[in-house]
Order: sequence, then structure tokens, then C-alpha cells
Amino acid sequence: MATREEREKTDKPLARKFFPPKKKVCRFCERNLRDIDYKAVEILRKYIPDRGKIAPRRITGTCAYHQRKLARAIKRARILALLPFVED
Repeated sequence: MATREEREKTDKPLARKFFPPKKKVCRFCERNLRDIDYKAVEILRKYIPDRGKIAPRRITGTCAYHQRKLARAIKRARILALLPFVED
């Protein structure tokens, strides 16, 4: 039977070291884009996960200005049937 001291040496530490998350940068601001075109379907698909929802800012890293433009472009593309409302 192992003693308590031996178990403490072999067991992994319970607390992990904290690594701060990498700062997310708006891709549209990097490229100096003011408007997001609803006809650019390949760009818009990157911001729609498998379930078909619009990805939030905290996940994509877009700024508030471009997130509003992005949501509007995705909704317009859905109405014109360029993007699906729900993925099957």
C-alpha cells in the first residue's frame, strides 16, 4: 500500500496553470472593410455553425459594428435563398 506522500508525488496536480485566451481581432477591421456584401456567400458561411445560427461576437471575434453588418447580410442572404435557414 502506497503512503500518502508517495501518492501526492505521482498524482497530477488538481489545479491547472492558467493561460489567458488569445485576443480575437475583427477580420473585417483588419482588411479595412466597411460593408459586408450579402452576395459573398463563402465569407458568410464561416460565421454560421452546423446548426445554422449566427455565431456570436465572443466566438468569432468581430467588433460590434461588423457583427451588426454581418447579421444583416446573413439575414438578407437567407431571404434570397443564398444561405439556408437551417442545416439538415
